[in-house]
Amino acid sequence: MCSEGLDRATANGAELRYRRTGGGRPVVLVHTLRTQLEYFDRLLEHLDTAEVEVFAIDLPGHGESSAPAVDYTADYFTDSVAALLDRLALTDVVVVGESIGGTIALALAARHDPRVARVVAVNPYDYGRRGGIRRSSPLANVLFTAILWPGVGPIVARAGTPGILCRVMEGGLYDPGLLPAALIDQMYRCGRLPGHARAFRSLNTQWRTWVAARSRYPQIGLPVTLVYGSDDWSRPDEREANTRSIPSVRTVSLERCGHFASLERPDAVARLIDDAA
Repeated sequence: MCSEGLDRATANGAELRYRRTGGGRPVVLVHTLRTQLEYFDRLLEHLDTAEVEVFAIDLPGHGESSAPAVDYTADYFTDSVAALLDRLALTDVVVVGESIGGTIALALAARHDPRVARVVAVNPYDYGRRGGIRRSSPLANVLFTAILWPGVGPIVARAGTPGILCRVMEGGLYDPGLLPAALIDQMYRCGRLPGHARAFRSLNTQWRTWVAARSRYPQIGLPVTLVYGSDDWSRPDEREANTRSIPSVRTVSLERCGHFASLERPDAVARLIDDAA
């Protein structure tokens, strides 16, 4: 093990960084688009790691994981997380995902992945023409429209400052004052690692694959807790459609909460994980 429980494993052609802490039933935390495992630092403070063993991961092209030259589709990310569960030989896993992590968790359940026993999907990212993040703010709408354009898109993906990143992230919070400055610094640094800008642009150009993932939700056969912040980017009809399509689902609303629930309501998310575990 590395310091502070950090380690790395190769899965689906990527070298993935993860943090492992605690003991008990395995809980795998899968972060939002553009963030990384440090996103869950506040949540970890509220989890009883005497009862659960937590694995917080960096997805491919995020954090300090590598960024292979592939198409960053919803299936690619799902394959990568499934391969990591195999690599770590985990069983009876509770997968907790936010944003794209929530969609990945639901996709694993729809595949009947034998290592996954329960899912907590928080603000799953499976809606929006050209990507739901465009609903974050007028600035995000401009940036994430331009990132799709040929020629200009790669430049936009590589450009930016910590200030712009901060403003985009604030659009996903009910209370922007809860955004940790240290997280923005870490995200900005990691976003400049080799291949990461290309990977993030690819994730956005593949927006149709995230929306298409919803078609598989009726195939889910295990218990799901579906969680939405009251001020998430998703719309009421999109939330209701997911609730109707997922069998054995429990739906929870977190008041005074936006898209980044583990930053705003880590205590509430931790209680839902305790219930699932």
